[in-house]
Amino acid sequence: MNKEIAAYNKGQAAGERAICDELAKLIDAHLKGAENKIWHRHPVWFLEGNPIVGYSKLKAGIRLMFWSGADFEEAKLEPGTGKFKDASLTFTDVKEIKAADLKRWLKKARVIQWDYKNIVKRKGELVRLK
Repeated sequence: MNKEIAAYNKGQAAGERAICDELAKLIDAHLKGAENKIWHRHPVWFLEGNPIVGYSKLKAGIRLMFWSGADFEEAKLEPGTGKFKDASLTFTDVKEIKAADLKRWLKKARVIQWDYKNIVKRKGELVRLK
């Protein structure tokens, strides 16, 4: 696990740390070849410079977000505001994490991607990559 991400996880309360550690472990295992780092103060995984998945601490729990998740057609993932193509899910207990679901979503994340890497260049317009 990336040292910065390990430090982020260690900085969480015990229950939240367990969620973060499990998410990082599963993402690393099923999104092989992805770059990962702390980006905008949160752990994020990238494919070819494009953000794919990350998590962050909210009052309600740990939110797992897929940048292109709104197009995954997965009932458990809540679409964002509609301006972008993100979708997320919030965990309050590590037992809520279903490895099979996460593996399926990460597989979809490889084949369904919107170009967030160049969104500033395109003045906010998203273009489908895959």
